[in-house]
Formats: sequence, structure tokens, C-alpha cells
Amino acid sequence: MKMNVKETGVSYYGLSYPEHAKRDFQEMIDHNCNAVLLALSEYDIDFWFPNIIKIAKVAKDLGLKVYLNTWGIGKWFGGEPPSNFLTNNTKNRQVSAFTGEPLPAACFNTKAFQDYFYKICEKLAKEVDADGFFWDEPHYALPKSYASITGGAGDDWSCRCNVCQNKFHEAYGYKMPRVLTKEVIAFREDNALHILENAANLIKGIRPESKIICCVHATLNTYYVKENRGYDDWDKVGAVDDFDVFSTTILNYQLPDSFFKSITQRTMDIAHKYDKGSQRWIMNYYQEPEDLGKIKEIAHLYNDLGVESLFAWTYRGGHGTVLAAPNALKMWDMLGEAYGEVLNPDYKIK
Repeated sequence: MKMNVKETGVSYYGLSYPEHAKRDFQEMIDHNCNAVLLALSEYDIDFWFPNIIKIAKVAKDLGLKVYLNTWGIGKWFGGEPPSNFLTNNTKNRQVSAFTGEPLPAACFNTKAFQDYFYKICEKLAKEVDADGFFWDEPHYALPKSYASITGGAGDDWSCRCNVCQNKFHEAYGYKMPRVLTKEVIAFREDNALHILENAANLIKGIRPESKIICCVHATLNTYYVKENRGYDDWDKVGAVDDFDVFSTTILNYQLPDSFFKSITQRTMDIAHKYDKGSQRWIMNYYQEPEDLGKIKEIAHLYNDLGVESLFAWTYRGGHGTVLAAPNALKMWDMLGEAYGEVLNPDYKIK
């Protein structure tokens, strides 16, 4: 069996003290992880920053690669934590196209949010010894008035705030429509990617060796365009020069094997087309397969299709959180075995 997977890791959050993190990192290593994704909320970065520096160093000293996840920042990126920016900036929010209501997500076209986000990236790049950054499912907010998950151009979407309307008018020469036209879709994708590209360029200017991973929603068709949230045009993401790894998100265990295979093949196609690294994710929280051995099957499938980096959300199966898998610690152990098998053909369970 060809060993394509070179990197195995999990996300890690709720970090506080380096001496506690050290034990957790050793447990990750014992579960055949060689990398960790530090999921950093705005509160973590604001309040715990001295210890973030130390925790990253502890992980590096143990031999783990360290990636920084701008977790839930502005609610633009995926993640459960609340946003300090939204608390302190009531007027820089995304706005429903249909109702004009402000939404619980920052409008990343506003100068206030861009300044805030770039400052965070600069601070992390300058002071934290990490191997790279992870853009975690960047997406648009879903208006409350949205009625259907199947969607369509006539359904509500965001953002149509004054800033977005003015930028759209500058770009296209006419008023931003209330319906989700092709031009509006392109505008939303292009502006969001431009900000991520700027952030990546800023980081690499400080720490040139930083690896930038962009993780997009795993879709087979135009679902996320219809849902009006994500970036369905994977080619646009793959073509960004400053992105080093093309990553696609976790899949539900209830989906058929063919879906796992199709998404992974599409991921590999984009990675190869744009000469990027490839990354796939495994669900290791909340929902678990009826047979935990399915985790190994998925890991081997990803390896067989050529995936280089394999990550799971999250450490210990989310044990102790409201999103814990029913058998979180058993799931965590199975993930460790799966990682061992795809890293080493001679792996034996201890």
C-alpha cells in the first residue's frame, strides 16, 4: 500500500496552560498525530495570548507541526465561539438582502473588520512560532428569513449592507440587485477571497515559510451557492497563489461511500491542477458511525486517493462538550489506530 498521507492531526481548543497542553499533545502523539490545529477564538487571542505563544512552543518542542485556526472570528469563519468584534461593532455587520436586518456576522468588506482581522494575523505571525494558518470554512451569514435549504436565486442572502452595495456599484456600474444574480455571486466570492489572499500575503511577508491552508465546504454541486453561504467555485480558491493547501470539510457518516470518494477525488483534482497540497477531514465529534471501523475505512480511502494531510475535528472526540460523540473516547482511540495504519504499513496496535 502506498503511503500518501504524511500529516495527521486534530483540532485543539479551550487551551489555557502549557503544562496541561503538554500532556494533551503527548496523548495526540500516542494517537499517531504529528500535527495539531490550535483553534483560536477572539477571546483566546485577546486574553490568553501569552500562553498561546508558550503552548505553540510546547507542541513544536514535542515534534508536532502547529497550525493556527482563526476560529469563528467575526463569525466569518466556522466555529462555535462568540465574536468580540461583533460585541464591540454593532454597525459593521452583514445585512439581509431582503429585509435589511443586521445579522450576527461581521461584514468583511468593512474597513473596521479588515483592519481587525489583519491585525490579528499580523500579531499571530510575528509572535507565535507556527507552521501555518488555516482558513476555516469562510462563509456568509444565513439570514433568519431564509426559508429553504434547497435555495435558489429568489431566496434571502447576505451581505447587502451599504458598504457592499457601494463596492458592487463601483465594480459593475449599477445598483446591487436584491436577487442572487451571477454577478452578485461572483462579487461575493471575489471580495471574500481577496481579503483572505491579502491576509495570506501579510503573513508570508512576516513568516515566509508559513503554509496557508484554505478549507472550503465539501459539495458536489451548487448547494452552497444555493444556500448562499460558501464558495462553490473551487477553481477560484485553488488558483490563489498564496494558498498552499486545498482542503475540504468533514462529511456526515450517513452519506454514501460514493460521496466520500467523489468529494475526495474532486479535492485531489483541484490540488493537482493548481499544484497545491491536499487535505481532507474526518468527523471525530458529535456523530459517529454505527461501526467505528468506518473511520479506518475512510482514512484508507483518503490515503488511496492520494491525500497528503489528514485532519480530524476534534481532540478526544469532543469529550466533555455538548458536541461530544456518544462514545467519544472510543472514537478517539479508533482515529489513532486509523492514523497509525495510513502512516505506517507495519503499524501494530499497542
